[in-house]
Amino acid sequence: MRNSPKRTSQLRAYFSHHLRVSLASLGRLYAQPIATLMTAAVIAIALALPVGLYIGLANIGQVSTGWDGSTQISLFLHTQVTEAEAKKLQSKLEKHKDIKKVELIDKEKGLQQFKEISGFGDALKYLDSNPLPIVLVVHPRILSNQPDRTTKLVKDLGKNKLVEIAQLDVQWVKRLYTFIEIANRSIWVISSMLAIAVLLVVGNTIRLDIQNRREEIEVSKLIGASDSFIRRPFLYTGFWYGIIGGLLAWVITLLSLSMMQNPIHKLALLYHSDFRLTGLGMANTLLLILISCALGLIGSWIAVSRHLKDIEPS
Repeated sequence: MRNSPKRTSQLRAYFSHHLRVSLASLGRLYAQPIATLMTAAVIAIALALPVGLYIGLANIGQVSTGWDGSTQISLFLHTQVTEAEAKKLQSKLEKHKDIKKVELIDKEKGLQQFKEISGFGDALKYLDSNPLPIVLVVHPRILSNQPDRTTKLVKDLGKNKLVEIAQLDVQWVKRLYTFIEIANRSIWVISSMLAIAVLLVVGNTIRLDIQNRREEIEVSKLIGASDSFIRRPFLYTGFWYGIIGGLLAWVITLLSLSMMQNPIHKLALLYHSDFRLTGLGMANTLLLILISCALGLIGSWIAVSRHLKDIEPS
């Protein structure tokens, strides 16, 4: 209990010292605004690129989730199949575990749709009979990111004796998700390389700062200052570079999204969609700044640990 006031005083002095050092480090950066801004801008650009790629990929994923319900399988029945047989097959297919619902398009409805789409309405009036087959439109429960299961379902449905053609283009689905997987891995590779670049930028900046303050460091060591005491201002410098760089990266990302939002919305309207770009969000913004701070601290720690031991008072 006797040591409680003393411990409290020590903790207060410890945090007070850290506060003074951090503010002094920030003051040094403020005194060199152009150099500070240039270094922070390099960090920001290095961080903004993978963040922009991540947002783009997240938006592609958001769009693709709406395609799950649009995956359809068209079953063109043999022309001699009657409507009663088609309805019987429809009822059977609706009980399949991988099928959500089945729509029946009879010959007359199919001919009407063909007239509207093709533009040959007048020419079709001269046909003696309706040449179109009955079509069953199958809506599978399978997600669009499971193209192999969809392909198997198409093959199984095509084996039915009433079905002449079972049609589904799943190649675009396979290509889309292969592209997303490649893009995901590319983002990790690019992010890793740019993170190393940030470490090098911060490390080189701290190295120059150490060289410029060499005499100050030598004097501090002569009067008995510990390495942790000397290291602390440089670590805070890296911390502030990380904060400023992270905030600038967020601003760059925000400006880029605002510039692209309107044209992308216009393009979406042409496809009768209300799609809008989504940004980082609060959680990802905080994560970006935390990562930037961590890179700043790690870069400065590496530089200080490497170069501080080479400086000894003569």
